[in-house]
Amino acid sequence: MIPFSFIIITYNEELHLPRLLNSIKGLNAQTFVLDSGSTDKTLEICSQYGVTVAQKVFENHPKQWHHALNCFTITTPWVICLDADQIVSPELIVRLQHFRDENFTHINSIYFNRKNIFKGRWLKYGGYYPFYLLKMFRYKIGFSDLNENMDHRFIVPGKSMIWKEGHIIEENLKENNISFWLNKHNKYSDLVADEEIERIYELRNQTLTPNFFGTPDERTASLKKLWWKLPLYLRPILYFLYRMIFKLGFLDGKQGIIFHFLQAFWFRLIVDIKIEEKLKNKK
Repeated sequence: MIPFSFIIITYNEELHLPRLLNSIKGLNAQTFVLDSGSTDKTLEICSQYGVTVAQKVFENHPKQWHHALNCFTITTPWVICLDADQIVSPELIVRLQHFRDENFTHINSIYFNRKNIFKGRWLKYGGYYPFYLLKMFRYKIGFSDLNENMDHRFIVPGKSMIWKEGHIIEENLKENNISFWLNKHNKYSDLVADEEIERIYELRNQTLTPNFFGTPDERTASLKKLWWKLPLYLRPILYFLYRMIFKLGFLDGKQGIIFHFLQAFWFRLIVDIKIEEKLKNKK
């Protein structure tokens, strides 16, 4: 018996979904898709690949993943949760082919190494590689962190391990059109701004205990705790310089510099502007 199932969330992913499903089809693992009302060929593609589908209106990523982990009848001890714009590299496929539950009785979750590609360029610098995502965990032990509004992660009690070899390759081809990237992140900025305001009023807390020397997600939690204490408008500048200079982001070339500027500075600046606006409106 294959010890894991795949769960994927989708919305109008006819461009990406075949690429992902082809990358994992050799594993012959049961695959589930939670769709949020696609109007393209996404559901047709699911049918062609024999994928089990459920539907839920999208609110945010944490709530969508929470529903995905609870709405399907899953019989495997492990699940692997993927976004539709990701694929599994051949090297990681080999590791999964040799995966046996009895060899991991002391482990509840596994981090995969991610390669992020923007406009055809693999982002090797700027803090974007290596980058570890918790994607595989014991079913019914891991859960979606609903204390996050946008920056989604899974929480899995118990011991974890990191697979440095083999990759999840993430490339959103829609983002080759910069207008798509800007529109998407403008919507995300509202979610992040609302979340930070709730944290200011102590209406929202971190689920994970921040630990700079802990798991990748615990380290992120500690950096977020620091981020929330930094002054608005100053922190996007500091973060951009950190990514470009200390993390050598300039070595990612033209595409990489565009990405680091937009993701580290522009997006964070828009969030800070919206936080200030929303706080003034509340007063």
